[in-house]
Amino acid sequence: MLTSLSIRDVVLIDHLDLEFGGGLGVLTGETGAGKSILLDSLGLASGARADSCLVRHGCDQASVSASFDLRAGHEVLELLAEQDLKVEEGGNVILRRTLGADGRSRAFVNDQPVSVALLKTIGEALVEVHGQFDNQRLLKVEAHRGLLDAFAGHGELIEATSQAFEVWRNAVEHRHKAEADAETARQDEDFTRHAVEELNGIDPQHGEEATLAAQRTVMMHGEQLVDALAEAVERATGHNGAESKLQGAIRTLESVAKKAGGRLDGVIAAFDRTLDGLADGVSEINRLSRDLDPDPARLEGVEERLFALRALARKHNVQVDALVELHARMKEQLISIADGSTVLQALLKTENEARESYVGVAKKLSDSRREAALELDSKVGDEFVGLHLDKARIVTEIKPMAEDDWRACGVDRVSFLVATNPGVPPGPLKKMASGGEMARFMLALKVVLAEADPISTLVFDEVDAGVGGAVAEAVGERLGQLGNAGQVLVVTHSPQVAARGNKHWKVSKSTSANDEEEEKLWTRVDALDAAARKEEIARMLAGRQVTDEARAAAYRLLSGVAS
Repeated sequence: MLTSLSIRDVVLIDHLDLEFGGGLGVLTGETGAGKSILLDSLGLASGARADSCLVRHGCDQASVSASFDLRAGHEVLELLAEQDLKVEEGGNVILRRTLGADGRSRAFVNDQPVSVALLKTIGEALVEVHGQFDNQRLLKVEAHRGLLDAFAGHGELIEATSQAFEVWRNAVEHRHKAEADAETARQDEDFTRHAVEELNGIDPQHGEEATLAAQRTVMMHGEQLVDALAEAVERATGHNGAESKLQGAIRTLESVAKKAGGRLDGVIAAFDRTLDGLADGVSEINRLSRDLDPDPARLEGVEERLFALRALARKHNVQVDALVELHARMKEQLISIADGSTVLQALLKTENEARESYVGVAKKLSDSRREAALELDSKVGDEFVGLHLDKARIVTEIKPMAEDDWRACGVDRVSFLVATNPGVPPGPLKKMASGGEMARFMLALKVVLAEADPISTLVFDEVDAGVGGAVAEAVGERLGQLGNAGQVLVVTHSPQVAARGNKHWKVSKSTSANDEEEEKLWTRVDALDAAARKEEIARMLAGRQVTDEARAAAYRLLSGVAS
């Protein structure tokens, strides 16, 4: 709810701070006192259109701040979180707007700059003004379906419809993608078929390029390697080679070993091991020499395959090792082309089944909406009678939408229509009603939709205009009913309405002048205590001259409401 409103330099208001509470709050005062300025200020803070004429004469800018205390889980708190806007502890949200004399304005939420559009979105979710503004929530046709659903308690049906719609749309998208893929595949079929034939012919294997490259390197230097290995064997085993010299050394040591008393046994054993290792090395060289067959035909075969693989990889703009996956993917494409019609038929069947499921649950929702619409029309009609709008009737119109317009919320377009007189076809609210009737229509709808449309703060501007007596009493009773469920602010000239208020403010004009300054005029707002309130209601009853009879009538009116 709205907890405070701070106004600086707006028209006749130079400095004003107001504190608000729950229930029904009333603002009264003489015509022209400045009540509309308060509503203009609240509208400015909540994103309404800004006009430079709101800036107080002689000032550079006007400023308005509106503070709201919101319950946990409020949609505005979720919206602020989505926009990465901080929220004060306890759910306090402050909307602030500055307006320069040049017409430029700036918007803030909790002292963080935001666009005016975002401020308006937030403001519309917090404050609803009936009377002066054209952007009343109930006048927006796009909101009517949601209000009817909330009134009817369609939460589960809406969720089921939304889920069925999501399944259907996913099925449609899946089929469209499959069709697009199939069409692309058909367009590339000749190329794909030729590519598969090429890949079938070469049959690429993982890691084959590295293996072939290594073989080619070795084979290109085969003769040189074989000659080197032969020379190594010769140096190891040939005449006067390492083997012969080691054997000679061992024989020499063995001839004197007994004379050394066993001290040469270790040396001789080490030489024996060296000789064994030399023999193993020679054996490995011989094996390698046999493998290093410098056959030109074999080298040519290795190079031919290696170069063929690399050329094919360049053709398809992939690495050689990726040819294996490319080969598999292209073969699958050919299979999908061949089986395309079968796959598409299966997807179309799935889509049709999903559509039928959505249509079925959407029909249940539509049927329930029509039942709820009759109940809503009846309850609003009862309120019309109580508000002396006996000739008026409301019609909740439900029309089917074209299939292209079907949404997660169903297949219906919902509109609240009103007929003001018998024999007149119902039409849109804002086109069929006068200003006074409009306010009472809105009041009747709000009473019925109070739980379905939980706006934090409701404002009614002269909802009692042009009525009195029993009608004014009925208006006051319903405003009090709404106030019991939340926060309602009403600008009124009706004592019957004012008497219903939980809190009462009087708006008046004051003047000041001295020898140095010209006379100045400004608006002031005073919170009334019980005595001052009785006096103000007496003024509303009597007019300019407040009489004792008027005071007595005010007392009876207040006492009657209290009882």
